[in-house]
Amino acid sequence: MGLKALDYETMNENVKKVQYAVRGELYLRASELQKEGKKIIFTNVGNPQALGQKPLTFPRQVVALCQAPFLLDDPNVGLIFPADAIARAKHYLSLTSGGLGAYSDSRGIPGVRKEVAEFIERRDGYPSDPELIFLTDGASKGVMQILNCIIRGQGDGVLVPVPQYPLYSATISLFGGSLVPYYLEETANWGLDVNNLHESVAQARFKGITVRAMVIINPGNPTGQCLSEANLREILNFCYQENLVLLGDEVYQQNIYQDKRPFISSRKVLMDMGPPISKEVQLVSFHTVSKGYWGECGQRGGYFEMTNIPPKTVDEIYKIASISLSPNVPAQIFMGLMVNPLKPGDVSYDQFVRESKGILESLRRRARIMTDGFNSCKNVVCNFTEGAMYSFPQLRLPPKAIEAAKQAGKVPDVFYCLKLLEATGISTVPGSGFGQKEGVFHLRTTILPAEEDMPEIMSSFKKFNDEFMAQYEDNWNRSRM
Repeated sequence: MGLKALDYETMNENVKKVQYAVRGELYLRASELQKEGKKIIFTNVGNPQALGQKPLTFPRQVVALCQAPFLLDDPNVGLIFPADAIARAKHYLSLTSGGLGAYSDSRGIPGVRKEVAEFIERRDGYPSDPELIFLTDGASKGVMQILNCIIRGQGDGVLVPVPQYPLYSATISLFGGSLVPYYLEETANWGLDVNNLHESVAQARFKGITVRAMVIINPGNPTGQCLSEANLREILNFCYQENLVLLGDEVYQQNIYQDKRPFISSRKVLMDMGPPISKEVQLVSFHTVSKGYWGECGQRGGYFEMTNIPPKTVDEIYKIASISLSPNVPAQIFMGLMVNPLKPGDVSYDQFVRESKGILESLRRRARIMTDGFNSCKNVVCNFTEGAMYSFPQLRLPPKAIEAAKQAGKVPDVFYCLKLLEATGISTVPGSGFGQKEGVFHLRTTILPAEEDMPEIMSSFKKFNDEFMAQYEDNWNRSRM
């Protein structure tokens, strides 16, 4: 018998091309070590509750009541659940077509999409249309839906920041398109230089690639920077000149750890710019319940909003969404609760503020502990995490370490991260999984481990790193450079 359709040799080549470092070689090795009984600290993925972040009480109470609506008929329900949670659960159940076990509209529950539109209007100061908002199973599903509509084949390119979150490289590979990298400038706190964009587009066109879209991740993943308003204006001008769709990945908009550069949405800047740009540039913005002080990764809730997308295209996107029938309904309720939060005077308001502020303030402190910790290590330099959930230190690896990695058949930062994992149990992601300039090495770690564990984690990292550097340094440049 010959080869079958699902034999490795004959399966879709695009699937084989996909690489996803966040769950790659390091993660697999960490899982093996965990099975052998080693204590592993998984800092490879932005998964807050897996590292001990407590879920917010109020949204869980509301969803619990929606999941078990018979509790609402219990005369004692008011003894266990606060009045505002009971009222909200009844509100969301009334918006569904038969509770959480029934499919919703393929774009999401209309009442929740209306809440998202009202949130966007409050945030940006411009009205938003619920008909142009689709709820999705996490932001990732939305990104995949939109890229699927943009990429027609190998000749189509998408500008993606490097370093980038591998969702983009993986999805572009899967759909058979071409990734067009534009490099962020590490020495300028991972800023974006528009000259680099022009250069990247020119190089792609020289190779016969039609650049059709541009991705920005703001705040950055893995780089943690917040784009300034001036930067966003430059980007939108560039998309206008080059006729590109802008995909704004804004999932970390709650995660801001400094006051100098607050989060500003691409949509607000676009609208502020006025016509013709505000009427012309096609923009799709993404958000999620997985990040921020919510951290509800496992619930899989997200949305995308479309600006200046023609009605016929919106209909086609609706048709594709309909193939999956319905986004996850409990997650839609989480999204409603996130975009329509408690107000002063609500019974649960004080507790909600206490919990959410506590999480954000702790993350702000952890961002500082981690940056300072990395910068105290030999041959390691790290920009401060302005936003998001990650630290992305640069590793100045000695030539002997690079040589040893080559001998072991490993990329140098993979070699370093594997040694770090074996020695300390800290599971990170090598910078090569996100893309980086030739000959420059990094690793990405989340800032999510519990605050009380942070000093010990950083001290075991420093001990490993300084011994590693000394081992391979010999008489190589001993200065910090």
